[in-house]
Amino acid sequence: MDEPYGRQNAAPTPPADVISCENLVKIYKTKDLEVLALQGLDLQIKYGEMMAIIGNSGSGKSTLLNMIGGLDRPSAGRLYVDGKDLFKLGERELVEYKRATVGFVWQNNARNLIPYLTAIENVMLPMDFRGGMKQRAKREKAARLLALTGVGGKAGSRLGQLSGGEQQRVAIALALANDPKVLLADEPTGAVDVRTTGLILDVLRGVNKELGTTVVIVTHDRQLATKVNRVVAIRDGKTSSESIMRQSYKDALARVEGFAGAAGTAQEKDTHEEFAVLDRAGRVQVPREYLEKMGVGGNRIKMEFADGKVVMSAARLAEPEDAPAVPAGRPW
Repeated sequence: MDEPYGRQNAAPTPPADVISCENLVKIYKTKDLEVLALQGLDLQIKYGEMMAIIGNSGSGKSTLLNMIGGLDRPSAGRLYVDGKDLFKLGERELVEYKRATVGFVWQNNARNLIPYLTAIENVMLPMDFRGGMKQRAKREKAARLLALTGVGGKAGSRLGQLSGGEQQRVAIALALANDPKVLLADEPTGAVDVRTTGLILDVLRGVNKELGTTVVIVTHDRQLATKVNRVVAIRDGKTSSESIMRQSYKDALARVEGFAGAAGTAQEKDTHEEFAVLDRAGRVQVPREYLEKMGVGGNRIKMEFADGKVVMSAARLAEPEDAPAVPAGRPW
């Protein structure tokens, strides 16, 4: 049967998500112990998004980053990055995936850069492993990336001649050398001061805007996380909440063309609105501090639906008033 007119040559709709995690599980096994690092985590990240993943030590955020980066294998669930099923990639395919699809920026600069190479030589190095480019083209591309990250004037400097912030910006340029779809930044500002933190964040914003690269920042720094549009919190191996940036009313007016005087009066800051995240079974994680304020001591909570809202409160179990006394000596 012929296809209806207009559908014969229709291209398939590309997926909106560059990263899709469904019910992701990771179990680390030792001789005497099993550690459940991820416990059915769900997460979707769109193409071109810049977002942060936060969580305390042991929450599973670094485990997730390693699996997205192809450095570790999931135990169960589904994990797709740029349309690639990471469960099905063979070793050779996984090597190519790490070369071409993802770029990594680590907190430890010694892990990012080779100290006896200059900045431009470091950035050119990943291109050598892919091949297909002449030396002059590699150098020109590396110079453009260093300029994009704000260290174009340091192309001939070695690691020991660069400040910590400069080293990190060279590391970002290196991570972009093979045009990855996703840039993964693991605590990228953990070893620098507050001023340099702002510079590095500006560089990541520039990369996201100019190149369209998806940027995923893993951090425990909640101040840093507030500078991006979406923040996903992980607790006990699951996504527990999401915070979405809401543009302030005054700043919105200031951006409207022709609104006289608004730019001079715009003082309110953008804020994040936090949402709980439901898993596929409709379950939600309630933050421990909320439970403590509610006086919840055990594993029971009272829940009721009232006026279009779900209301939770501490469960108060009533003691039976007329419970019969247990006769002495009886084997109950």
